[in-house]
Amino acid sequence: MDSPSDAPTLLGDYRLIELLAEGPLTRTWLAEQVSVRRNVLVDELRPEAEEARESFLADIRSKAAMDHPLIGSVYEAVAKDEHCFFAREKLAGATLEERLHATEAMRPSELAHAVRRVAEANLYLESRGQATAQLDPEDIHLEDSGVVRLVNLAVAGEREPERSVQDIVNLGERLVPLVADGHPGASRMLTLLAWMRGEGLEIPLTWEQVRAYASQIEQQLADPAAGAGPATTHLPAPKKLPVAAIAGVAALVIAAAGVGLSVMKPKPPAGPPKASLPGAVLIPAGKHPTPDGLDEDLRAFRLASHEVTIGEYAEFLETLALLAKDKRERTFDHEGQPATKTDHLPDDWETLRTAAKTNGTWKGRPVTLDTPVVGVDWWDATAFCEWKQGSLPSQEEWFAALRVGVQQPATLKPSNWLPVTAETPDRTPNGLLGMAGSVAEWTRSQSVNPANPLGEKLWVIIGGSFLNPANGAQAREWVEERGLRRPDLGFRLATDAR
Repeated sequence: MDSPSDAPTLLGDYRLIELLAEGPLTRTWLAEQVSVRRNVLVDELRPEAEEARESFLADIRSKAAMDHPLIGSVYEAVAKDEHCFFAREKLAGATLEERLHATEAMRPSELAHAVRRVAEANLYLESRGQATAQLDPEDIHLEDSGVVRLVNLAVAGEREPERSVQDIVNLGERLVPLVADGHPGASRMLTLLAWMRGEGLEIPLTWEQVRAYASQIEQQLADPAAGAGPATTHLPAPKKLPVAAIAGVAALVIAAAGVGLSVMKPKPPAGPPKASLPGAVLIPAGKHPTPDGLDEDLRAFRLASHEVTIGEYAEFLETLALLAKDKRERTFDHEGQPATKTDHLPDDWETLRTAAKTNGTWKGRPVTLDTPVVGVDWWDATAFCEWKQGSLPSQEEWFAALRVGVQQPATLKPSNWLPVTAETPDRTPNGLLGMAGSVAEWTRSQSVNPANPLGEKLWVIIGGSFLNPANGAQAREWVEERGLRRPDLGFRLATDAR
């Protein structure tokens, strides 16, 4: 689109390059931010629409309040004299709308990944009660590297109760042509899109359910056995999806004109979809025993039922990679982190992650994406927890959670280093897994080793591990260096009780 003849070459710090869109109230420009020499998008309130200035600025404030790595950033807003505009991030990659126009289908694993990331961004918006404009394929960008980003659709006002359902249904309808038929997982992806449209379901899917299903499809397709058959009619049954229909064949009927497309209604789910990993456990406020034989008053909090997994940690690293584009990769670093520590990659990360994605082996042991991550130091664990808006547990919190319903911790049988499942044998009555075995865990604070009461406070590692199961859940170590990494050392997340 050509630039209007009366448009200025410069708008503040922005050199206008090309007019991309024009409406009754606003214009959207491709521009260069001169001071930092980067391309951005500039949305300008048209001079003749001055009466809309306050609502325009209210929307900008809502967009600027969004701080999520999957959602495009607002860089600057200007409202003075006759100029009222804001600059926002120009997202990389092609949009899903562009792929639809180009009839460029996607591998089911690739589309499942995109849908999962879209769900995660929308769960963030839901959690804040944030009002948004309608989500369309043109708002979803997919880079060649597989990174998914969303246009910032936040607007002022209260979130509409039906916003999420409408967006889920819209994507369920619009994304069907993107499924590459004949590829492993195609029928599963088509079934998920059918459910997103509400076919065969009494209750519409939520973003949490969409994320859980898409994640399970991703994990199943990462297993070479799951993709062994080249045609969708010979797919193996999924291991985790609670509804058998997603493993079956969704009959695809294509009209002769190539336009009519319908998917057979799947068997309705017997119950709401379940996430692949168990959730956090609430620990009530009150007096709790400590590992040193005392009682201590603790606030209510939640402790993750399992150690952070390889798959969860991989998402954290993906977030850091996105932030690095704006030189914000240190956003979640602890204030005391040494300047010489420049990343949060676990030991031998690429080998470990590759093995986990293919259900292979690492150092002779089988691993999946649901296996607890290891080879992380205290700084890594703390940064992850900050990203999750939580923290490492103190040793007192960890032990208090262990003792809820457990009179004798020594009776817990240590487990091996295994993927997290609902059937993990190393389990407390309230649902905490791997406290006696699996991997040892970092805690938040320092303490004195009671065997050396005159010694200095050191950092505490708590719980047994598959390499050191002798003392089980009662195991503790005191270490001086927070940079310590081991193949049996991980962590779990503590959060507020709300």
